[in-house]
Amino acid sequence: MSSLRLLFLAALAVSATAQNRTTEAGEASIDDPVAECVPYNYPPVTASKTSFPPIWSPATTIVAGDSAAMATFSAMSSSIPNIAPRGTLMGNFSNVSYPATDPDCWWTWDQCTTPKISGLANDTATVPEPRTLGFGFDDGPNCSHNAFYDYLTSQNQKATMFYIGSNVMDWPLEAQRAIVDGHQICVHTWSHHYMTSFTNEGAFAELYYTLQAIKLVTGVTPTCWRPPYGDVDDRIRYIAKQLNLSTIVWKENSEDWEFGSVAGVTNQTVYDNYAYLVSNLSAGTFNTAGTIMLTHELNNYTMQTAIDNYPKLRAAFDALVPIAVALNITHPYAETNYTMPTFQQYVSNASASASASSASAAAASQTPGSRNGGTSSQQPQVTVGLFMFALTMLASASAVLA
Repeated sequence: MSSLRLLFLAALAVSATAQNRTTEAGEASIDDPVAECVPYNYPPVTASKTSFPPIWSPATTIVAGDSAAMATFSAMSSSIPNIAPRGTLMGNFSNVSYPATDPDCWWTWDQCTTPKISGLANDTATVPEPRTLGFGFDDGPNCSHNAFYDYLTSQNQKATMFYIGSNVMDWPLEAQRAIVDGHQICVHTWSHHYMTSFTNEGAFAELYYTLQAIKLVTGVTPTCWRPPYGDVDDRIRYIAKQLNLSTIVWKENSEDWEFGSVAGVTNQTVYDNYAYLVSNLSAGTFNTAGTIMLTHELNNYTMQTAIDNYPKLRAAFDALVPIAVALNITHPYAETNYTMPTFQQYVSNASASASASSASAAAASQTPGSRNGGTSSQQPQVTVGLFMFALTMLASASAVLA
C-alpha cells in the first residue's frame, strides 16, 4: 500500500512539476487548483526566511538581530499610547473589563472609527463617492486564486487585496499577480490574530514584517492595512500610523468567511447579506456616500460566492472600485513610481471598456485557463482530470504489483 500511496502522490504532483513555478506569468497560467497549491521554492523568500518571524506563528517579538526593525520600534515606543493589551490572540475577551465610554475607540467594543486620541486619522469604513462600493478581499494571497483573478480580469475589475504576511511568504508569485493585474495591496498582519491582544512590540512586528514581506516579493510598500476581525484601538492605530499605514475597516459584512465555521451562518445567510447590500442601495442608503463590504479570498467558497454575486453588485452600484481609487489616492505605496487612477479616470475607463470586458468573458468561458478569463466553475473539471490520471497510474501500479 505504501508504494501505491507514493505513486498516487507522484501522480498528483505531475501537473504541478510540469508547470512554470518560477515566474508570476507561469504561476498565473496554472488552471488546476490542486497544482496551484503544491508548494514551490522562490529563492528570494528562501534566502530571507531567517529575517522574518516563523511563518504562521504570531509575531510576538522583533526578530533577533534585526537592528533596522529595533531602531524603527525604538523611535516610536516611548510615545505609544498607554493602553494595555486585552484579551487573547484568538479573541477571547471574556475576562476583559472595559468602560462603557469606550475611551480607547476600540472597534471590537462598539465599532468606533473616530479615534479619541488627537493626531490619529479616522478609520476608513465608507467611501465618499455616492452609490459606490469599495471593492476588496481579505486573507490572500490564496494559492488557488487564479480562476478568481482571471474572472476579475475578464470583467476589467480591480480590487483592494488585504494580504497576510505569512501567505505572501508561502505564495509569493500569487502575491505578485495582484500587482500585475492592477489590484491594490494592503497589509492584513503577519499571522491574522486579534491585534489589541499583542504587546506594543508584537503589534509592531505583525505589521512591520508583513510590510517587509510584501516589499521583498512585490517591490512595493503598502500604506494601508486592515485589522483582522476589525480588532483595533488607538494604541494599535498609533503603531500603524508610525509605519505609514492608514486603517481600513468596513460597514457591511458578507459573513462569507463564517460559512462552515460559525454556527448559524449558512450559505443562504451569505447570499442574503449580498442581497441586503443591494436592497440598501435601492433604498437610497448610499445616495450621499458609498460603502465597504467585508469579503474574502480565503477559500474556494468565498471566491466563488464573490463571483456569483458580482453581476448583481455591478448592475446595482454606479461603481465598484479599489478603496484607493474611491479615496482618490493615486500613489498607494511608499514608492512613487507606481500610480493608480483617480476615481473619475477609473470610472471613465470602466465605462469605455464594459462591452469589451463582456466579450472577453464570453470568449474565456470557452477557453479554460486563459490568463484573462477562466472562472472557478471550470475547476471541478480540471480537478477530475487530474484525479483520473492519478487513478490510471494507480491501476497500472496495481497490475504490476499483482
